[in-house]
Amino acid sequence: MTDRRLLLVHAHPDDETLGTGVTMAKYADEGAQVTLVTCTLGEEGEVLVDSLGHLAAAHEDRLGDHRIGELDNAMEALGVSDYLRLGGDGHYRDSGMLWDENGLATVRGELRDGIFWSADLLEAADLLVPIIRDRRPQVLLTYDEFGGYGHPDHIQAHRVAMYAYQLAAVPSYRPDLGAPWQIERVLWGAMSVTRMRQRIDELRAAGDTETWKDFENANEGRSLFSPDEAIAVEIDGESYVDRKHAAMKAHATQIKLDDPFFTLGGTFGSDIWAREQFRLAAGKPFPGEGWATDLFAGLE
Repeated sequence: MTDRRLLLVHAHPDDETLGTGVTMAKYADEGAQVTLVTCTLGEEGEVLVDSLGHLAAAHEDRLGDHRIGELDNAMEALGVSDYLRLGGDGHYRDSGMLWDENGLATVRGELRDGIFWSADLLEAADLLVPIIRDRRPQVLLTYDEFGGYGHPDHIQAHRVAMYAYQLAAVPSYRPDLGAPWQIERVLWGAMSVTRMRQRIDELRAAGDTETWKDFENANEGRSLFSPDEAIAVEIDGESYVDRKHAAMKAHATQIKLDDPFFTLGGTFGSDIWAREQFRLAAGKPFPGEGWATDLFAGLE
């Protein structure tokens, strides 16, 4: 048990790399205990590798098993050895999603049995409570109440993480699940709207009028991006971005490295992927003014 312990709750394999890859690599490299809980296997994900299209849910429906291997390789790249699925492999199925008229994710009209979105909240939280009580993290990272962009599994992961965070600290709640543990700080993933605007301005100045062309009209209250005043901490992962890139490559069925979303109109080594921001959701505030640079700042 190290003196710095971090727990991350994500919805699907690849979410951890895109949103928190350099953060995970940095703290693992520094000797902190980094624990990842993934809530589904991402069975409904789009397969971007033509030769693996047969694995998709609409065909053989074997994508989830394949994505476990991708996750293994991504965690090796990030240097993280403690990672598990909520309830075990395949306990909850990926819920899938649809894009709405505003370009945000929403719930499908027809839902399969056993999907994460339909899970009983208490039952799902009770699967996370013993992990919290066993690993005893000081810091919990998960999504905001909108799951970043509306994906139902991200929203459900947020709900489960927040409920389990509360239940795990109650001494009289389910003592059979372990001794109570109070997480000192809860953070929600964020992306700085100012940083993104700067990147878009650079693209426009270079003559690129297409990449992220819908960004200017995005509703900041319901989008990937957060105003700077909402952000509490930023991890500068420049030293670890190569490992994040390697982890992104490991999730080959989900991440197409030449897609404008990932290249942001430029090189794959964009500094956008080297910096990860988070909002303070609960627990002890960060000391000092401005954005903190350490998730554990001010914690004993």
